[in-house]
Amino acid sequence: MSIQPNSAAFMAQAMHTDTPNRETFHKFFECWISEQNSYLEELVSASNYNHNDDDEAVLVPLIERVIRHYEHYYQAKSNWEKRDALSMFKPTWRSKLEDAFLWIGGWRPTLAIHLLYSKSGIQLEAKLGDLVRGLTTGDLGDLDASQMKQIDELQRKTIHNERKLSEKYAKLQESAADKSMVELSNVVSEMSRSENRNHDEQNETEEKVQGTLDSKEDDMEELLHMADDLRLETLKAVIDILKPIQAVYFLIAAAELHLRLHEWGKKRDANATENVSTTSNMDSGVHVFT
Repeated sequence: MSIQPNSAAFMAQAMHTDTPNRETFHKFFECWISEQNSYLEELVSASNYNHNDDDEAVLVPLIERVIRHYEHYYQAKSNWEKRDALSMFKPTWRSKLEDAFLWIGGWRPTLAIHLLYSKSGIQLEAKLGDLVRGLTTGDLGDLDASQMKQIDELQRKTIHNERKLSEKYAKLQESAADKSMVELSNVVSEMSRSENRNHDEQNETEEKVQGTLDSKEDDMEELLHMADDLRLETLKAVIDILKPIQAVYFLIAAAELHLRLHEWGKKRDANATENVSTTSNMDSGVHVFT
């Protein structure tokens, strides 16, 4: 399938540049979002077919392509984190609305399971009459006992892993006030107040500051990799539990939620900017006539 613009080609070219640039990943993300929208159309079309025993042969290749698309995103993100890990904690390519829901630079892994439960409930309610008559719907409203047990086990495991990473993140945040940081902040402050500054000492101190901050950024990068691994691992685990047509419905729900949140957030940010601009212009007018 040919999708334009091509995020893989774009990122491959961008990684040859020597200087990290947040706008580069921003452009990659917009390419990837465009591709996700195209995959969403494919998934919706596939869900509208009459399904039978040939579902696996027809749907599995599509599901695999969509999963590879997610893998491509996380691989590109991993490569970029090696250049500029801190930017992933405050991504300029996401809206303030999306930022509010971020957990260690991305979506919380258990969100995938909550999404599954929500979509399952919606589809169950929509076809409750069929189920009462003993008819199977084949969608997420038709999860069997074995699947429910596996989902419950996955949720417990994912919550446990999330907590471990959250604790690690908390320790990294607390390290902003560890002994090395407090000592350095005091030394730099004393040097800035001193009238007789020794340039050699300044250079040595600056090197210590840079080394300390680099070490903390390395820890942040490692944590991001672990969080992204858990995100992708959870997504794949959910897909493995579901039947092909159920996986299609789940991937549709995931793409729709991601794309709509991105769209709503961008609109809110644009409206907020417009309101600030309008208010500023009105204030300027008042000052002119007073």
